[in-house]
Amino acid sequence: MKSLTIAKHTFDWGIRTYVMGILNVTPDSFSGDGILAQGDAVALAVEQARDFLESGADILDVGGESTRPGSEPVNAEAEMERVIPVVEALSKEFPDALISIDTYKATVAEEALKAGAHMVNDVWALRADPVLAGVVAKHNVPVILMHNRSNPASVEVRAQLGNAYIGAQYDDLLMDVKRELMDSVKLAQQAGIPDERIILDPGIGFGKTVSHNLELIRRLDEIRALGYPVLLGTSRKSFIGFTLDLPADQRVEGTAATVCVGITRGADIIRVHDVEHMLRVAKMTDAIVRV
Repeated sequence: MKSLTIAKHTFDWGIRTYVMGILNVTPDSFSGDGILAQGDAVALAVEQARDFLESGADILDVGGESTRPGSEPVNAEAEMERVIPVVEALSKEFPDALISIDTYKATVAEEALKAGAHMVNDVWALRADPVLAGVVAKHNVPVILMHNRSNPASVEVRAQLGNAYIGAQYDDLLMDVKRELMDSVKLAQQAGIPDERIILDPGIGFGKTVSHNLELIRRLDEIRALGYPVLLGTSRKSFIGFTLDLPADQRVEGTAATVCVGITRGADIIRVHDVEHMLRVAKMTDAIVRV
């Protein structure tokens, strides 16, 4: 598997685990960290990004639309109003930082990349907007392809625990996820995106039940065997809350357990809210399992 160079940063897959810090420029994040609900979004994002970078984050992931189960979609114009000023500010304040734009909309990605973002994190794996693959190829940036079978009709809501999918159906969980991820890889390749700029994400929490999510983490090595780097995003998610019967602000230990197991199964990047704590977890796990 080839290493990936983005700007001044090189990712040597398998050597260590890389950490992506989550910057939610939203009013309704499931985890309670939505910046828009707290005041001046740009100033708060810069402050949070500084904390993440000082803690050792490798990537800053900026998103302007909540992806919690059952959330309301945001149009491209509203999403750009949220994220573009933040991307511009981060690019100016931290010129050496790697910025990811978390969007599935081509227009948002285009403007964010022009504003200083370095990669695209698409929760619909190039299937929601057929133009996005071409935007990624044109800018020659990496793309994260996340598996997603979200369906608002199959969401269960529990107070304090958040929303979870209860009706998602798979003939064979791992086979279905792998097949659909590779379908998205083909879309990327057809658009001219080289393999070394493709990263896969099994989509923990997106159209999966609690048991599906646990199985995907346990068998993450089967996703890694597809031949692409793997991002694991479990941070504070509702399957942890349902398992431990805890709200989002009490899921640090549960997240740490998923990070540890995920790394032993081949995760290359972990996407987290609690950067300082999870970077320590990743570093300790790396010391044990990476040789």
